[in-house]
Amino acid sequence: MEDYLVKAIAYSGQVRAYSVCSTETVNEAQRRHYTWPTASAALGRAMTATVMMGAMLADEDKLTVKINGGGPIGNILVDSNAKGEVRGYVSNPQIHFDLNEHGKLDVKRAVGTDGMLSVVKDIGLRDFFTGQVPIVSGELGEDFTYYFSSSEQIPSAVGVGVLVNPNNSILAAGGFIIQLMPGTDDETITKIEKRLTEIPPISKQIEKGLSPEDLLTEVLGEEQIKFLEKFPVSFTCTCSKERFGNAIIGLGKKEIQDMLDTDGQAETHCHFCNEKYLYTKEELEELKKDAN
Repeated sequence: MEDYLVKAIAYSGQVRAYSVCSTETVNEAQRRHYTWPTASAALGRAMTATVMMGAMLADEDKLTVKINGGGPIGNILVDSNAKGEVRGYVSNPQIHFDLNEHGKLDVKRAVGTDGMLSVVKDIGLRDFFTGQVPIVSGELGEDFTYYFSSSEQIPSAVGVGVLVNPNNSILAAGGFIIQLMPGTDDETITKIEKRLTEIPPISKQIEKGLSPEDLLTEVLGEEQIKFLEKFPVSFTCTCSKERFGNAIIGLGKKEIQDMLDTDGQAETHCHFCNEKYLYTKEELEELKKDAN
């Protein structure tokens, strides 16, 4: 199944919903960063939630999610936009532990529970929107749920899951976000809350091969849901040799000359996608000409 995201409404517009299959997207992150299973699950859950949050934006808007719970994985940083493009990395990708008491990857131990989840939205205004909440679980699904209810005052349910193969590749990844709109009646709230307690864990549903549409139908019911939009999702990085070159120009002639004198070349590294770009002596000389 190719990765894609769906948007839907339910219960006559009282409920807004998103769901995504992100298996290949998370697999690309795992391949680029050589993440071990627990780190893959943490990064994959964060990327899955963030790409759905990106789908809530408009046009050229974008957002960045930063998670640091004080655990050994360090920072988790994820960017996304309204086009289904997402990228992310963790400070310490080679983190793995034994399964937890529930037989699942111990994401909570890797992430930690002493820190913050921060969201910065660039919606084309002079000032960015910033929301920040304390980590309440470390499992990340619950933490994103808390972010929506506390920072954005939108009652929400976030389910995200990642399954890892024995060879460290990603078997399956995906999730959903269910949000209640203002004025949702008590009967609808009760039905959804009851259903959320009855459905299997999100990872089990993903393992069965349920599509994004299936995941939402499981929660909201086939007779209540109306799908609005579907679009592809992918790991996409905005870095390029030209962009890094512009950054080198911004350092000024003196810094570039130091690079020439010290190494005779320069190499840049993108944390998000792990790509490296080499600048030869001749290329640095050209960049130096353009520097102030």
